[in-house]
Amino acid sequence: MIKEIYDALAEAIRPLGGGIIRHIDLWNQNVEFIDEDEAWDRPAVFIEFGEIIWDPFKGPVEGLTGRGEILLHVVTDWKGSAADGSMSREETLGDYDLPVLIHGALQGLKGAGFRNLYLSRTMINHNHQELLENIEVYRVTYERTYVEPETEEETHEDD
Repeated sequence: MIKEIYDALAEAIRPLGGGIIRHIDLWNQNVEFIDEDEAWDRPAVFIEFGEIIWDPFKGPVEGLTGRGEILLHVVTDWKGSAADGSMSREETLGDYDLPVLIHGALQGLKGAGFRNLYLSRTMINHNHQELLENIEVYRVTYERTYVEPETEEETHEDD
């Protein structure tokens, strides 16, 4: 299920703006450890899976339904001042368009193990000197079903 949603998110984000997103990966405190980590190109999107709260459900198949959060860390290089008259104003403010593009690409995204993906909040982190980090927090509904393993008898019925 996590692999499915990671792949779906990456597939939806990758082609944006003609491939403007240059790196997509799982979040692992990448911005905090940028000097210690393997180098990555920017703009980058890191996908963080938050806590999932599960509840059982019964239907044609038994399983679990869960509510959780997915945080998308959209990281760009700090371009400079956005003050009136600044040479870097338009380029700096343009980085705030990336989360809007991403949001548009994720509208209606669902799969076998997830649905109801929607943006719930945005946080902007300015504490990284040369980087700007926009954190887009999405809520999602997960589904996990239990599949009964085949018994030895079922496996050899046609022998």
